[in-house]
Amino acid sequence: MMSKNTLGESKMKIRKTAIRAALCGFAAALAATFTIPTSVYASSGDRWFDYSTRTWKKGSKPLTRRYASNKSPIRKRKVSFDSSYPVGTIVVDTSERRLYYVTKRGKALKYGIGVGRDGFQWQGKHRVTRKAEWPSWSPPPVMIARVKRETGQQLKSYYAGGPNNPLGARAMYIGSTIYRIHGTNQPWTIGKAMSSGCIRLANDDVEDLYQRVKVGARVIVRH
Repeated sequence: MMSKNTLGESKMKIRKTAIRAALCGFAAALAATFTIPTSVYASSGDRWFDYSTRTWKKGSKPLTRRYASNKSPIRKRKVSFDSSYPVGTIVVDTSERRLYYVTKRGKALKYGIGVGRDGFQWQGKHRVTRKAEWPSWSPPPVMIARVKRETGQQLKSYYAGGPNNPLGARAMYIGSTIYRIHGTNQPWTIGKAMSSGCIRLANDDVEDLYQRVKVGARVIVRH
């Protein structure tokens, strides 16, 4: 049996340990919140976007670390995969919220993705019919009306391509559907079901996938 003094000391130690852990977590979160990159940019061929001045600049992008919001919270990985899929196939698993790009028989790259929310999920087999860098976006009238009705936000009828565009750095258009595999300037939505049916990746990941995928590539969306 532990004495009352010993029991009290044990509780005090546990309490102090919990407080230290909480303070460490808070400090880490605070440091992450206030870490500001010295040079931030998004590239597009022979020009780059400087987020500190909000302007495009010509020439080669600076050799500095990437803009933090281009990063996915879910790291891309090489994984074993179903060997029945041919090389170059894209398999989107909306329930897992992952996209697989088959690199060779039995192997694939696995990316974290954002998918359609309830009521906007779909599945099917299509092909990539078009690719675009820094795509423009014209939300369909039905979406403009729905967003206005649900949130009070008034979407514009046209958004020029660039870092502030919701489609992000790259887009791959799926068949004759209204859906795309595209980037996002909201990386915190990766791993969640928040879109209107499109498949989104963080900009770093969509740029990587874009340069691998060819027009005509098979796309399989499953739930």
